[in-house]
Amino acid sequence: MLQSLRFDAELIRRYDRAGPRYTSYPTAPQFHEGFTEADYRACAEASNASGRPLSLYFHIPFCDTLCFYCACNKVPTKDRSRAVPYLEALHREIALQGALYDRSRTVEQLHWGGGTPTFISHAQMRALMEQTRRHFRLREDDQGEYSIEVDPREVGEGTLALLRELGFNRLSMGVQDLDPRVQRAVNRIQSPEQTFRVLEEARAVGFRSVSVDLMYGLPFQDRHSFLRTLERVVAAGPDRLSIFNYAHLPELFRPQRRIRAEDLPPPAEKLAILEAAIAYLEGAGYVYIGMDHFARPDDELAVAQREGTLYRNFQGYSTHADCDLVAMGATAISMVADCYSQNLKELGPYQERLAQGRLPVLRGVRLDADDRLRRELITRLICHFELDLAELGARHGVDPERYFAEELANLAPMEADGLLEREGLRIRVLPAGRLLIRNICMVFDRYLRRRQGPQRYSKVI
Repeated sequence: MLQSLRFDAELIRRYDRAGPRYTSYPTAPQFHEGFTEADYRACAEASNASGRPLSLYFHIPFCDTLCFYCACNKVPTKDRSRAVPYLEALHREIALQGALYDRSRTVEQLHWGGGTPTFISHAQMRALMEQTRRHFRLREDDQGEYSIEVDPREVGEGTLALLRELGFNRLSMGVQDLDPRVQRAVNRIQSPEQTFRVLEEARAVGFRSVSVDLMYGLPFQDRHSFLRTLERVVAAGPDRLSIFNYAHLPELFRPQRRIRAEDLPPPAEKLAILEAAIAYLEGAGYVYIGMDHFARPDDELAVAQREGTLYRNFQGYSTHADCDLVAMGATAISMVADCYSQNLKELGPYQERLAQGRLPVLRGVRLDADDRLRRELITRLICHFELDLAELGARHGVDPERYFAEELANLAPMEADGLLEREGLRIRVLPAGRLLIRNICMVFDRYLRRRQGPQRYSKVI
């Protein structure tokens, strides 16, 4: 497939509406508290019959300092001892979860996210991985996709060497922006020296892939200042880059109330930042994977996309499409068999539930046949920008022309605008439509069509 983009500012302005990011389908608003621990246990048991490998996610919510832009579930604190009871609870959850899954099922993918996973001590990191290995079958050949999110300010002497020893082979590094004025405005002071030292050390100790996260739309950014950051980052040669849109939603995320709306770049300048970034990355040889992500052409993600094996879940893009995702820690979301299950969000209730010997399930949803069909459809669009509805319909036992008659009619304006092209029941997203892939997916979201009242989503650009 062609991995190219066409930036069309007028199209983006017309289609720039709020919508889901589709890390799941159905999306999180469809999760409900009628889904219980018993439901999750039944899904886990049913999944064992598949023999699919596993993907594990661990949420470490603590941060030493609060970044004002952050919309993640986090606990800002200087008190490192707060991690102790949380990790004790997490160890209990690992044991409870591990007992549900056949030991023959190999962990192909593993990820520590946050928060700041490197907030915890080296001894705590080692103990967490030892507990995981005790209850799950981890790979021993370094061929799994084992990744960790890293804040360069929280990488001490020997940290990266330890992580590599524990089995991590991919690293995602938060940067956002190197401009000191922007950093002060969002309370993330991080020197270029800190940043690039970590990247260089990661290569030296043998990490196979290093990804850097940047964010556009932050206070005091303009296209020129952001390109200065991007030039320095690209010169360091990361394998992957994520260029995230800052969504200013202070009514939902309290830390964002410390960011003054008048300091944000106006919409036209924000689009100009994105356009300049895309042009620079393409000129530097990176290809667009989708949903803010770029990679070198020889990176595993780029290769998987060309070969039609790319996948996407709560951990982002992945080369492992056939895993059940078991997520542990406060607010973590699992995707097992035909269900999604989310843990309790607050640390106190999460820890109390596990002290009782119970899984900390807060809510979830079981997928019906229509959900499974649409989940596969949306995943294919987001990962590959192509879709054969006839083949998809045959696999799910529906007549796609009748089943999606309304959706196909609603695609007509997008086709006329050059976002996509259709040949019978084949859909191909064109370069001008790839930045707007969420809009195309929304056409097939039956829950979005039924939703009444305000929608609590960020804009697509």
